[in-house]
Amino acid sequence: MKTLSNISLGVLLAACCVTSAFAQAQGTCNPNGPKSRAEVKAELKQWLAAGYDPLDWLDYPDNAQRAGLIVAQQRAAAGHVGACGQ
Repeated sequence: MKTLSNISLGVLLAACCVTSAFAQAQGTCNPNGPKSRAEVKAELKQWLAAGYDPLDWLDYPDNAQRAGLIVAQQRAAAGHVGACGQ
């Protein structure tokens, strides 16, 4: 009986370690996670280079959507997938 409980405890511990390692490996690229200040600055530079003007209130939605499309196309052409490939 003691051997059976030791084996089940070992299996449970191994399962916890495996799931923990798997969760950490998948969490390395989280596009919805917090960004560093450098990442935000680099992304803003990309948007400004694509023609986005944060002070242009009259053309705001179209201006932002157009720049976002250009930035997305540039990232796709460079082979980046989403925000993880920056």
